[in-house]
Amino acid sequence: MTLQDIFKKAFLENVNSVSLPKAILIAGLALLLGLAIFYTYKTTYSGVIYSRNFSMALVAMSVITAVIVVTLASNIVLSLGMVGALSIVRFRTAIKEPLDVVYVFWAITTGIVCGAGMFLFALIPTLLLGVMFFLLNRFKDP
Repeated sequence: MTLQDIFKKAFLENVNSVSLPKAILIAGLALLLGLAIFYTYKTTYSGVIYSRNFSMALVAMSVITAVIVVTLASNIVLSLGMVGALSIVRFRTAIKEPLDVVYVFWAITTGIVCGAGMFLFALIPTLLLGVMFFLLNRFKDP
């Protein structure tokens, strides 16, 4: 058995393909949960300057991350290309509010979990975190 045969057997033959309905379900759920994150951020924001672009980016971040995870899980060739493309992208935007980092991680985590197909594990934390942010926003310091 040559190295090429081992590579084919280990990677290319064990690839799970994702059907179009499942991909649409994954992207749709990531979009809905991203919109829930958007609404939570918009209604509970208490910083100095609200950025609509940032809140819209949270929605896009959820969907894009879900699509990347599906791509990485379904095709090794595309995943290697995606890793190469993403390795040259760097974020230069300074996040001014510490809570904005939490929202970024929330959106990315939601996308990862949706992309992995664990829909219940995406829905429950989104509901819990949303309720937590609404309750904490209601009981602000005087």
